Amino acid sequence: MRGRKPKEPDLRVNRVPPVHEFIEVENVAYEGARPKIGRVPAATKRWWEAVSTMPHCVLWMASDWAFAVDTARLHAAFSRGDLPRAAELRIREAVMGTTSAARRDLRIRYVEPEDEPEAPMTEEDEERWRKLIDDDA
Repeated sequence: MRGRKPKEPDLRVNRVPPVHEFIEVENVAYEGARPKIGRVPAATKRWWEAVSTMPHCVLWMASDWAFAVDTARLHAAFSRGDLPRAAELRIREAVMGTTSAARRDLRIRYVEPEDEPEAPMTEEDEERWRKLIDDDA
């Protein structure tokens, strides 16, 4: 076996277990308020539609949205042919969590929404159903 000899648990320097908790976000497109990005190329409009509806946008605050709008401007410049902007755009997209690898690094996990439990049927609803069934028979 390579490496140094393991220490006894009470002699270890790092006694705190590592934290690997993910923020779980329901995998539902964000439909809240989004800032406008102004006049930009069609490619940037498509990019903005994808980015601004990511499920984890529910976690964003005003400063995050401002960062996203600035990133949209970088995307527009890149789309118009300003290729040196590509590196900064890549870094900013990673910070925003646009890919599954970036979300993993940010500890964001999409989870399927839980089905809402069905509300119990009221007596009024039950009577309506009985009437419908009786009318069909």
